Amino acid sequence: MGSLLEPARGRNYSKPLGIRFIGYIKKSPISYKTYQAIVLIVTFLAYTSYHAARKTTSIVKSTLDPESSEVGLKFIPWRVTSFNGPGKTINFLWLLGSGWAPFNGSNGTALLGDLDLAFLSVYATGMYFSGHLGDRMNLRIFLTIGMVGSGLFTSLFGVAYWANIHSFCYFLVVQMLAGLFQSTGWPSVVAVVGNWFGKRKRGLIMGIWNAHTSVGNILGSLIASAMLTYGWGWSFVVPGLLIAFVGMIVFLFLPVSPESVGAEREEDEFDSPKKCGVTEPLLSQDTGVKERAVGFIEAWKIPGVAPFAFCLFFAKLVAYTFLYWLPFYISHTAIDGKYLSSATAGDLSTLFDVGGVVGGILAGHISDRLDARAITAASFMYCAIPALFFYRSYGHISLTINIALMFITGMFVNGPYALITTAVSADLGTHSSLEGNSRALATVTAIIDGTGSIGAAIGPLLTGYISAKSWTAVFTMLMVAALVAGLFLTRLVVAEVTAKYSESRSQTEPTARSPSETLHA
Repeated sequence: MGSLLEPARGRNYSKPLGIRFIGYIKKSPISYKTYQAIVLIVTFLAYTSYHAARKTTSIVKSTLDPESSEVGLKFIPWRVTSFNGPGKTINFLWLLGSGWAPFNGSNGTALLGDLDLAFLSVYATGMYFSGHLGDRMNLRIFLTIGMVGSGLFTSLFGVAYWANIHSFCYFLVVQMLAGLFQSTGWPSVVAVVGNWFGKRKRGLIMGIWNAHTSVGNILGSLIASAMLTYGWGWSFVVPGLLIAFVGMIVFLFLPVSPESVGAEREEDEFDSPKKCGVTEPLLSQDTGVKERAVGFIEAWKIPGVAPFAFCLFFAKLVAYTFLYWLPFYISHTAIDGKYLSSATAGDLSTLFDVGGVVGGILAGHISDRLDARAITAASFMYCAIPALFFYRSYGHISLTINIALMFITGMFVNGPYALITTAVSADLGTHSSLEGNSRALATVTAIIDGTGSIGAAIGPLLTGYISAKSWTAVFTMLMVAALVAGLFLTRLVVAEVTAKYSESRSQTEPTARSPSETLHA
């Protein structure tokens, strides 16, 4: 096996055991296309399991703190009287049990919120360090360690059920360590996919591949909900075992790069003619020059990294506010004069993710066709502003209108989020200023998504305070965030438009010459 700190290159490559087994079964060399398929499948499964493990806490909250289900009802007394009569309240304790100390007290909801904030804060901070380490280690081993560690601490949260642990410090430390190991995932999988796919098809391929986020959320919700019947501990242990198992698949089958398995790069994948905007990946094929991992500050200085990172800060603020609060908002908003149950609202909210999948694919395809990542991302963010306005203003008219507007909002909100965290990060990680150095993919991805994750922690936190007074104020905050996200890309958009104009003008100039000029020439 290759060195942990220096991936094998050139003739000294060492294939993972699973890849060797596939080659043995085929009795012939594995083709480049087959390697690409393996990379897409394995990384898709890997990040699906990351999100499945991450989703469990939100599902188990109502079991740990049954009274949290009543929080919203206190603001809408007519819902209570319509079910139980005047002056009465609905009691869910007979359905959910007495909860689990320390979360079943008067401050239980606040404590669960502290766990979310701790997880996301450590996750965002850890992202920067994970990217830095990822470019200096064998990504296959690094990703395996991260997945097994995530599985361990996800399971340890559930172990408290059988061990009868009620210490908040225990749950806090476990969540923080889980967030730290979870931060290894995104920089690693984007770096690996970026190693195998050139820019020409990267936007569309990564847009489709990015569906793992929604699939993971849905899978995690289904597993956690199903396991609640046997005790809430299983809702953590089963996803924890799942991500650890997939981590073993990563260790056995993931080829980190073409060089690591001795595969020949396809010319049309990486060597197509240069276009405007972010230049083609310049992954070095000269094994005579040892590549140096790019430093953290140096990665920030790569043209385009800072604008896209700050854009993602606000884009993720909007996206994660919907992730954490949309089911609550739907269940506490009268749609066609009726209120939906929490379960129905949760199911309905998945259409936002479905719209996000379509938006990610559409944004990737458009950015590939235009060769303009910044123009595409900014356009989607600006379109998200009226989408948010219309959803807030008209989503209550009927269920059909709510579904349609929610789908459209998810498309415009998650489209640029998916594009920036995948294709843009991979493009910038192989920027021309690196002079062919491919050892910056994980670092650049971590910088961009880590900065975005800070916004992901702040958005839901602010919403918790603002929503108590006005949901209109919440949507105003989200529209302002979408506007600021688009504005951060202004300089890059101008550069891309200028380059497009210059390219178009250079192509039309020869045909615009007069007959006399042509004769004289």
